[in-house]
Amino acid sequence: MQNIPFTIEHLHAAYASGTTVEAVIDVLLARLEDANDPGIFIDIDDRDTLLASASALGPFDPIAKPLWGIPFAVKDNIDVAGRPTTAACPDFAYLPAADATVVARLKAAGALYVGKTNLDQFATGLVGVRTPYPVPRNSIDPEIVPGGSSSGSAVATARGIVAFALGTDTAGSGRVPAALNNIVGLKPSLGALSTRGVVPACRTLDCVSIFARTVEDSWRVFQVAAAYDAADPYSRKRDAIKGVAIGGSPVIGIPSPSSIKFFGDQVQSAAFAGQRALLEGAGYKVVEVDFDPLYAVADMLYEGAWVAERLAAISDFMGAHEASLHPVTRKIIGGAKALTAVDAFKGLYKLEALKREAEDLLSGVDMLCVPTIPTFYTVADLEADPIGPNSRFGTYTNFVNLLDMCGMAFPLGARADGRPASVTLLARGGQDRLVASVASALSHQGQGSPVIAAPEAEGIEIVVVGAHLLGMPLNRELLALQGTFLRKTTTTADYRLFALPNTVPPKPGLLRVAEGQGGAIDVEVWKLPAEGFGRFVAAIPGPLGIGTLQLADGTSAKGFLVEAIAVEGGKDITSFGGWRAYVASM
Repeated sequence: MQNIPFTIEHLHAAYASGTTVEAVIDVLLARLEDANDPGIFIDIDDRDTLLASASALGPFDPIAKPLWGIPFAVKDNIDVAGRPTTAACPDFAYLPAADATVVARLKAAGALYVGKTNLDQFATGLVGVRTPYPVPRNSIDPEIVPGGSSSGSAVATARGIVAFALGTDTAGSGRVPAALNNIVGLKPSLGALSTRGVVPACRTLDCVSIFARTVEDSWRVFQVAAAYDAADPYSRKRDAIKGVAIGGSPVIGIPSPSSIKFFGDQVQSAAFAGQRALLEGAGYKVVEVDFDPLYAVADMLYEGAWVAERLAAISDFMGAHEASLHPVTRKIIGGAKALTAVDAFKGLYKLEALKREAEDLLSGVDMLCVPTIPTFYTVADLEADPIGPNSRFGTYTNFVNLLDMCGMAFPLGARADGRPASVTLLARGGQDRLVASVASALSHQGQGSPVIAAPEAEGIEIVVVGAHLLGMPLNRELLALQGTFLRKTTTTADYRLFALPNTVPPKPGLLRVAEGQGGAIDVEVWKLPAEGFGRFVAAIPGPLGIGTLQLADGTSAKGFLVEAIAVEGGKDITSFGGWRAYVASM
């Protein structure tokens, strides 16, 4: 039990097999003790309190409660009823009577609250060291900063103490710590998750973010947490779960060679070059974009209006307790005292002009792919310079909320020096599902089975076996038709798989044979809208066709089959158990 991965899939499988929540609680407490890091949590429930919360869940029921028994942590600028909210400033602490909206929704879905996590004070920072409490230690290398402002949430997730954690993201606080700790960070569209019950940083830009170990888990939590909240004036009626259809395969923009920034980190530069090759190898069209206008937008975040907004959030407290603030936090927010309403409006006007320029720049792409961070910084670097490294961490994050974009940071391999290599996919507000879809495809290997759309999506199931699998060259055709990934499974043991000759890209053919003369073949089950299914089937070239496949889980669905005559001259690859394993052997 000690080695069980804390993902929704693994924990629910364990519960279904008889594992108790008490056993999971003991594992998470043991992992916390093993971490020996007093900086992760500001407040944490003891074992008896956790057991009481677990007993209130009722019998295991992952249908009625899709997050049943899944332990999670909450950044300590988000309210949990009866637990102090400090925003990493002890003198600011108060005891909320009610849960923040997102916390209430997660609890109602059966998630098990564990504790409140450390942060850069008042969510002002991307480094994770601006706290009066002990600084959380990076889960990969303690010499590296943990990333902020959602430092404790990221470290708790990366160490497997919790399965997921809530953070917030105004300038990148839900993405930078994810990159530094080798996990997933989902930054939703503005207003998709309620911020009622969240201590504001910049209220017009704040988002509640989600940290998880897999793209799948971050999306499942998002599906539970996302909802319109009429009591939150910044909540929006946007269907971010369903998303908006795009025409054709997504076009992905990356920073042009003249505008990309790594601040001399050649290892990071080489890693991103490899990630670009991965995008192109997966069949996506990649175009280079001049990022200078986006950097100009990013610079606005710590100018005029938005620094003043940070001051507005805590002005009464700061006026009476200025000495209670962390020195760096006090310097940054205190700088707004010299600003006037005229400065704020000038900033707003400048941003609108830059937004128009950015819109024109991004008109030819469906999303962006950027390095989540341009380079790494150590705790020693921040001691020498508390401001510069923080600013550079925001190179690819600061502009996002100002432009109402959604994003997801996720690991994509490792650098040559072994440090994690993370990218972030960014798209227009409301396109959360598109981002999750492509992130699922890219991170599939080594990241578990992805969920790329709402499970209740309507349509027709189709089974794919070869070039349309996640991460394979033709998977983009399913994504372009708004395909929904459902599950991985195998066929029954009466099929044979052949590598077909003279196909571009290479494709297999699945042939049903007599009982006992075949094997079980790995497949994926997708769902397409009725119109998309028709278009997809109509485009299938001979000798492939669509028939009814029998699956090992006892179901059947339409899927790819091949004419028997076409396998003559092909290579029988049934022994590999699937196309992905065969391709990996080549």
